[in-house]
Amino acid sequence: MNLAKIELVTLGGQKTTFKDLAGKVTLVVNVASKCGLTPQYEALEEIYQKYHSKGLTIIGLPSNTFLQELGKSEEIDSFCKLNYGVTFPLTEKVHVNGPRRHNLYKELVKAKDEAGLAGPIMWNFEKFLILPNGDVKRFRPTTKPDDSKIIGLIEANL
Repeated sequence: MNLAKIELVTLGGQKTTFKDLAGKVTLVVNVASKCGLTPQYEALEEIYQKYHSKGLTIIGLPSNTFLQELGKSEEIDSFCKLNYGVTFPLTEKVHVNGPRRHNLYKELVKAKDEAGLAGPIMWNFEKFLILPNGDVKRFRPTTKPDDSKIIGLIEANL
């Protein structure tokens, strides 16, 4: 999977690409503010605080694909900071499924989960851990960010 040329736009409107993350450990998560899994923001922020200085990046990609995200970038940013103290980067809203699927997710959905299944994003808070060698590990939404499988891979690759 070659993610280097894929462009991302932050909530603040800055453009970047995955090229800057090559060779690093990156956790990509499609997030939503009005979902039953939204409290996962707390664990994501804790992981970010613990491992960011060692080289981990977490990127939250807000998505209204499942009709559970706020409308404007400012609302999303405010919600995440006020309710969960989020300091890891968030992008502008993206589509994770369907004909308008973001280029990043066109690649990520090729990754298989532990059951050997690839394909569409099932729900908010699906996680993709991109390792320094380019391997992508996929974790379904109900797998919590601080699950020992995710933490073990992060620690083994930092």
